[in-house]
Amino acid sequence: MMTKTLDEIIDLCGTLSNKHRLRIIAALSEKRKYTSELARELEISRPLLYLHLRKLEEMGILKGKTELGKGNRARKYYELCDFELCLNGKKIKEMLEMENDERR
Repeated sequence: MMTKTLDEIIDLCGTLSNKHRLRIIAALSEKRKYTSELARELEISRPLLYLHLRKLEEMGILKGKTELGKGNRARKYYELCDFELCLNGKKIKEMLEMENDERR
């Protein structure tokens, strides 16, 4: 995942500004996990978990894949995508200048 615009940085920072989402990222940092496993580990309801998983998927931070397990039971596994956020004053200034140039 590569952020190229100021709006993408704003969206990404907004997504990462939620403690539940950061906990999900931390939980998936070592291995992929399925939904129920994450809900138990993080001690949050599955509806709330699904809400945050969907947002993280939309941003390209993680991806989900449904697989059949024992007894043909479907489980959705989530894993982190490669991402890195490197942001400093110089980069923000460049992005703002680029955005201003595009508006002209």
